[in-house]
Amino acid sequence: MTRRRAAAVLAGFLGLVVLLLAGAPAQASSNATIAHAEADSGRLQVLVDVPPGARMDLGGVTASLDGTSLDATASSARAGTTVERTAILAIDTSDSMSQQGRFAAAKQAALTYLKAVPADVKVGIVTFDRLVSVALPPTTDRSRATSVVDGLTLSRGTHLYDGLLSAVSAAGDTGQRSILVLSDGADTGSSATMSSAAGSIHSANALVDAVSLGRQAGNMQALREIASAGHGSVIQSSGTALTTAFRHEADVLASQILVSAPLPAGFSGNQATVKVTLPSNQGSYVASALAPIQGGATATPTVALPPPGGPTAGWSIPGWTLYAGIAILAIGLVTVAVLLVPGKPAPMTIADRLSEYTSRTRPVTAPEHHKPATEPVLEQAKAAAAGVLERNQGLDRRLTQRLAAAGSELKPSEWLLVHLGVVVVALLLGALVGRGNIIIALLFAVVGFVLPIVYLRWKAGKRRKSFNDALPEVLQLLAGALSAGLSLPQAVDTIVREGPDPIADEFKRVLVETRIGLSVEDAFEGVADRFDSKDFRWVVMAIRIQRQVGGNLAELLTTVAGTMRERAYLRRQVNALAAEGKLSAWILSLLPPAVTGFVMLTQPGYLTPLFHTAFGLIILVAAVLWLCVGVFWMSRMVKVEI
Repeated sequence: MTRRRAAAVLAGFLGLVVLLLAGAPAQASSNATIAHAEADSGRLQVLVDVPPGARMDLGGVTASLDGTSLDATASSARAGTTVERTAILAIDTSDSMSQQGRFAAAKQAALTYLKAVPADVKVGIVTFDRLVSVALPPTTDRSRATSVVDGLTLSRGTHLYDGLLSAVSAAGDTGQRSILVLSDGADTGSSATMSSAAGSIHSANALVDAVSLGRQAGNMQALREIASAGHGSVIQSSGTALTTAFRHEADVLASQILVSAPLPAGFSGNQATVKVTLPSNQGSYVASALAPIQGGATATPTVALPPPGGPTAGWSIPGWTLYAGIAILAIGLVTVAVLLVPGKPAPMTIADRLSEYTSRTRPVTAPEHHKPATEPVLEQAKAAAAGVLERNQGLDRRLTQRLAAAGSELKPSEWLLVHLGVVVVALLLGALVGRGNIIIALLFAVVGFVLPIVYLRWKAGKRRKSFNDALPEVLQLLAGALSAGLSLPQAVDTIVREGPDPIADEFKRVLVETRIGLSVEDAFEGVADRFDSKDFRWVVMAIRIQRQVGGNLAELLTTVAGTMRERAYLRRQVNALAAEGKLSAWILSLLPPAVTGFVMLTQPGYLTPLFHTAFGLIILVAAVLWLCVGVFWMSRMVKVEI
């Protein structure tokens, strides 16, 4: 048993480790990728993308080709390289760009890009609306490029796919080629299709990144397919963040490292795996890719193709390990819960009990040979939960009251197990949805902890309402039975047989309690406590007074029932008169967050200053505080106690 428990603990620990590894962010080595590789005159030249700002130890670079070490040297591409680099800006100039200052922000971002991009990079500009134009062929003349950007104008239509074909053509077929697409709408009227545009990008081996200014589903899907064909990514941006996105794209080119090495003697392959290791102040960056390679003096420059699913950077954890980790963690937790719970002794036979009673030589426990090897999992779990409640009488008492008020047939130990199971399931579901993100998993666990409590209170409230609604009729029925000459217990038995639920069930419990010695008044007091019913407490008070001083209990109950009917009528009338105010309070309370959420989903750039500027944050905090004050006062105004 000890080994099984140790194995269960180990399984749970391994599942947690795998889960954390699967959801952990990638290390520094995953941020380096091979952007381009070419062979010329027997020498291999590789451009490596590294994070902007990382300090590289260029003297410690190592490289290999199909596992064969190379005598490599490295230099910063910022100072200029012998590898030709071309960047094309494909800018959407349709009329829709005029909304919310998008076009002005796009021009400002393009100007920032031109200032930040290295001087040796040739920059071209392609515009597309209903017409496609190569506004600027690739050139290093930054002043000319600035003039072209300043002179851009808007027109109708969005021929996105035609614009992509022109951008690929303008980029040429030598050196490293990258295309940055900026658009806010899906294609409207191109002669080309998505498949033809994606095929052209893939054939040209050009890197394509797309910047989206909108959230329309069609637009995002088109840009995702374009970026996927170009082994790039889609960036959602707007406003001032657009300039930051363009500056980052330029910084990526400026931060590239050129690694150069002679090809191995006798190498004649058409493609090979290129691997480069660059030490830095943040650890070693490892980048590798399967690159088409040609040897010889007149070799054609080629682009390194990242493997499917993204760039390869050393060993990375496969995506399926997240689900495996969650499954192992779940199995480990269940197994630990089963094996670590102490078993209960088996029931003793009559012969064993007689023997124990007569001998008195040992404690009344089951003989060892009668103890089963294993017990049902559920029984062991219930025993463990019962042990917890025995050590915490306050929790046991609260659970008992809540379950009784909700009319649940579960025992406190059983409810505790259900509650724990909901929390564990919510935790695992959160880990699955958040792909190992511990914050999301904890948020789901909190929701799983709160939901059973809310459900129990909802059941108790629903049952309390049914009790209070049926109480006047039950009191009238009770008064009629007393007037017919029945005693109070007999009248209660009549309610048990003919009354509605849940009062019939509660009065049945009253009869059982009176038969074991509890007074009728105390049994009724227990019903009032379980339902927290002020009306029924008045009934119990009337019964106590009548039992002490005498009087006509039937007439008294009839009077109390009439009073309750009048109060119920007045309560319904007040609710009807206050319904408009309550509805207004709900609408006014929910309208600000609902409108904010709608605007964030449809026009996220509109609210950007509210969350990214100091003045906007002050306004946001003040609005939330005033909304809370308004909700509080409206709730107090529409709440009327009867």
